[in-house]
Amino acid sequence: MITRETVATRLRDYLQHRTTRAALVDWAERAVMDEDFDERDLDTIRDVTSRLGLADVREFGLTWEDCESFLSRLGYQARVDVVQAQ
Repeated sequence: MITRETVATRLRDYLQHRTTRAALVDWAERAVMDEDFDERDLDTIRDVTSRLGLADVREFGLTWEDCESFLSRLGYQARVDVVQAQ
């Protein structure tokens, strides 16, 4: 079952370069087709996941602001930590 936490984890992994945009889009497309979403947050999870499934289409894309908004809707907050390269 896909929960708010599942979607937030996928977004976090993308933002932290642990996965590619193509992998995120592929996951989201499969999730939308399977429709195994947590009923408690069905509308939000379905909407965010559907939008992530379109992130490879030029007209939609995926900006930092999009990710912040999605995470906020899921009950999370995005933070940036800038450190000096070693």
